[in-house]
Amino acid sequence: MTVQDRAGVEIEPGIVGKGRWIERWTPENELFWETRGKAIAFRNLVFSIVAEHIGFSVWLLWSIVVVKMYGTFDDSGALVSAGANGWALTPSQGLTLLAVASGVGAFLRIPYTFAVPIFGGRNWTVISALLLLIPTLGLAWVVGRPETPFGVLIAIAATAGFGGGNFASSMSNITFFYPDKSKGWALGLNAAGGNIGVAVAQKLVPLVIGLGGIGLAAAGLVYVPLALVAAVLAFLFMDNLREAKADPKPTARSLRHGHTWLMAFLYIGTFGSFIGYSAAFPTLLTVVFDRADIALGWGFLGALVGSLARPYGGRLADRFGGSIITVASFVAMAAAGYAAVLGVQQENLALFFASFMALFALTGIGNGSTYRMIPSIFNRLRDRHGDGSEESVLDFKRQSAGAVGIISSVGAFGGFAIPFVYKWSRETFEGSIVPALQIYVGVFLLMAALTWVFYLRKGAPMANV
Repeated sequence: MTVQDRAGVEIEPGIVGKGRWIERWTPENELFWETRGKAIAFRNLVFSIVAEHIGFSVWLLWSIVVVKMYGTFDDSGALVSAGANGWALTPSQGLTLLAVASGVGAFLRIPYTFAVPIFGGRNWTVISALLLLIPTLGLAWVVGRPETPFGVLIAIAATAGFGGGNFASSMSNITFFYPDKSKGWALGLNAAGGNIGVAVAQKLVPLVIGLGGIGLAAAGLVYVPLALVAAVLAFLFMDNLREAKADPKPTARSLRHGHTWLMAFLYIGTFGSFIGYSAAFPTLLTVVFDRADIALGWGFLGALVGSLARPYGGRLADRFGGSIITVASFVAMAAAGYAAVLGVQQENLALFFASFMALFALTGIGNGSTYRMIPSIFNRLRDRHGDGSEESVLDFKRQSAGAVGIISSVGAFGGFAIPFVYKWSRETFEGSIVPALQIYVGVFLLMAALTWVFYLRKGAPMANV
C-alpha cells in the first residue's frame, strides 16, 4: 500500500526488494521527505561517512609513516643515522611516496564513480571497504623490511590509493539521497566525515606505533579490523537506490559540458590543496624546520581544521551561493600562502604553522562551496537543454552525480602534484620551498579570477550558482 499527497503523488520510497534496493525515491516531494525520506537518507549518510572515514585514513597513512622512515644525512649526502626499522629515506623519496599514493587515489576516483551506477551505492561501499585490506596489510608487511627495493615500496604505497577512491563513489551515491536544498550541507558532512580521517590517522598512527612492540607495522594493522567493521555496517544498514542503478552513460555525458572540466580545475585548488598539504605538512615541518616532534604530535591539526570547515563551506554556499564563497576562499588562500612564504623566509615556525592552519580552513570552506556549485550548475543546464520530462530531469540528476565523481578525481590530482612541486623546489633552489609556495599563491589568484568570470560577474550565464 502506498501513501499519496494531496496532488496524488506517491510519497512512499517504494518496495525494498532483494539486496536492499529502494525502487522509488522522491526527495523533492516535501511530504515524502519529512515522513520517510530524511531518516533513510540520514542513515545512509552516517554509514557512508564511516566507510569513507576509514578510506581517507588509509589513504594518508604514509604521510606519518614516512616521517619515521627518514634518515639523517650530512651536507655531503652521506648517511649519519637511519630512521625506524633501519630505513633511510631521503625527503625526495618520501615526497615521491606521498605523491604516488595521492595520484593513484585520484585516478581510482574515476572507476569508483562509475561503480555506483553499476553495482549500487550500498554494494560498492561494502566492496570498497574490503579492498582497504590490501594497503593496510601491505604496509604492515613492508615497513619491517628495509632491504625492500624502492620500486616495490612505491608499489605498496600506491595501493593506499584504494582509500582515496572511496570519496568519489560515496559522494556520487549520497547526492541521490538528498533534495537540492540540502545537498550542500549533506555533501559537506559526508566529505568532512571522510576528510577528518586524515587527521585521525595522523594523530592515531604515532600513538599506535609505540604500542605492543609492533612498531611501524601497527600503522597498517590497526586499520584492518576497522575496514572490516565499515564493510559489515554498510552491508547491514545502507541501501541501493534504483534510480542510481543505471548505465554509466549519464556520467559520460557530463564530460561534454565545459563546466564539468572548469569545476574540476577549481577543485584542484580546494580539495587538491587540502589533500596535498595534508600529505606533505608533516614532512615540511620535519625537513624545513627540523621539528619531527611537532610533525608527529601536531601535524594532524591541519587536516582536522580543514575537515571541520568543509560542511560550513557547504552551508555558507547554501545561504549565499557557492560562487561568491569560492571566490572569497581563493583570495584568502592566496593571502595565507603569502604568509607561509614569510614564515619560511623569516624562519618563523609559528607564522608558518598559523598560515597553514588558515590554508587548511580555507581549503575546507572552498571544498564545500565548490561541491555545492555542481548540482546548481546542472540544474541550470537542465533548465536550458532539458525537455522538462521526468526522464530529462533524472538524466541531468545522474549527470550531476557523475560529474561529482569526475570532478573529485581530477581535483584530487592536486594531491599528486603538490608533493612533486615541493620536491622540485627543494632540488632546484637549494632546499627552499619558497618557490613552490609562490606558485600556489599565483594559482589561487588565477582560480579566483576564473570563478568570478564564469560564475559570479553580472551577465555570466551561470552567475550566482
